[in-house]
Amino acid sequence: MFSIGVGPSSSHTVGPMRAGKIFVTDLERLKLLDKVKSLRVDLYGSLALTGVGHGTPDATLMGIEGESPESVETSTIRSRVQAMHDNKTITLNGTHNVTFDPAKHLVFHYFDSLPQHPNGMRFTVFDESGDMLATNEYFSIGGGFVVNEATHVAHGQNVYFKDDKESSSLVPGDDERKNQDLVIAALPFTNAEDLLEVCRKQNMTVAQVVYENELQWRSPEEIKAQLFAIWNTMDLSIKNGCLSNEEYLPGRLSAKRRAPSLYKKLLRGLYNNNSVGYNSTSVAPGSPKEETIATNSEIPSSETGLSRVYLPRRTSKRLSLPALDYLSVYAIAVNEENAAGGRVVTAPTNGASGVIPAVLKYYLEFISDDPERDVMEFLLTSAAIGMLYKRGASISAAEVGCQGEVGVACSMSAAGFAAVMGGTVEQVENAAEIGMEHNLGLTCDPIDGLVQIPCIERNALGAVKAVTAAQLALNGDGLHRVTLDQVIESMRQTGLDMQSKYKETSQGGLAVNVPVC
Repeated sequence: MFSIGVGPSSSHTVGPMRAGKIFVTDLERLKLLDKVKSLRVDLYGSLALTGVGHGTPDATLMGIEGESPESVETSTIRSRVQAMHDNKTITLNGTHNVTFDPAKHLVFHYFDSLPQHPNGMRFTVFDESGDMLATNEYFSIGGGFVVNEATHVAHGQNVYFKDDKESSSLVPGDDERKNQDLVIAALPFTNAEDLLEVCRKQNMTVAQVVYENELQWRSPEEIKAQLFAIWNTMDLSIKNGCLSNEEYLPGRLSAKRRAPSLYKKLLRGLYNNNSVGYNSTSVAPGSPKEETIATNSEIPSSETGLSRVYLPRRTSKRLSLPALDYLSVYAIAVNEENAAGGRVVTAPTNGASGVIPAVLKYYLEFISDDPERDVMEFLLTSAAIGMLYKRGASISAAEVGCQGEVGVACSMSAAGFAAVMGGTVEQVENAAEIGMEHNLGLTCDPIDGLVQIPCIERNALGAVKAVTAAQLALNGDGLHRVTLDQVIESMRQTGLDMQSKYKETSQGGLAVNVPVC
């Protein structure tokens, strides 16, 4: 559910960059790259309507040049794209220079959509005679995940490309993809009811279930390393947003950055001085705390033992510090970094990337007594909830509105917060349900197509709602009338009924009622 990428949008920036990279990688694998003389890129639906404000053209072109969201040098993107406009060329996969004029060969289809998904794109390359060599269509389905129709049909639901090694047109028998397809979860679940049943039957927490499933893919050391890399990137995005020296965000809105001044005020109130330093909560992989390490004789003999070693059950905790100011500044800091095209974590999307870091940062700074364990439990728990939404509904604002982004992030972080506060699995599920129930119908109507207004403040409110939802659940006994599965289905139906002008097209709501200039 989490991946490291660049702002301002997972579906409109991270996804298109990955799609471009996949396409040129396929060309090279099929030995077509050297035959290419020209390129055409077509963007459809939401990618066209809000693409410029979301950075879609630049991200797509970076992918075609072989860049990845995890590693591209963000400070060079604008100058490289400008060079393409000036020179009328692009370098496929970083090695093969071809004719390409972005003004002519990057085409926006504002009022046409490909049938599979609103976020559609098509890449086509031609030889020296102008004959087509290859073409493919890709769909950015939210969270930076990319699919195309052939892959979707061949491999079933929720197929996505997690890294650059996976290609959209892999031929049958590709060893890497074949091995991944054969992996079976140790403790499978498809909805919240299944997840609760697994937890009760195995006497495990949500995080322990996800951990055991992750062990089918990677070692304990790899799991910890990746979780901490995700959190450290989140923490760094908060730091960069809080300490930024830039006054304005990019774009015609001339929106001011607020996180730096808000953070200074917080520090003066918290430490009673004028310090502008940053309290880092980054973590590094290490061994479990001495008191939590089980001896060989204590480790359960079943296959579900390692999660109990790394993620033992905890005692319940109580919230003792006011949360609103801290949650708000942390969430705003991340989303201002995202709006500026900085590096963030899709959680589950870039548009909602501030909610989970804000809630987890607040917990680590003011409540946690074991940061390593808490980061693991929080992220694994919230990931489980995100999986349910991705499978049962959508995390794409172009499909279901902002309820699929900030709404899902709120639900995920509410569950994570309830878990690290010592809640039962029933309370965790209740927290996730409350978090979404009060985001149902949330529209996506970014002004001027920029991920700024109302997106940045919406993340702050999402973080506050998440903690409130968790507290409501923790003060109950886990019994509640509305289930998480019911609210996910309600969210899916609401998204289907929502008019397209409220689904990341900038054709309704604030996007048309607030003048840009």
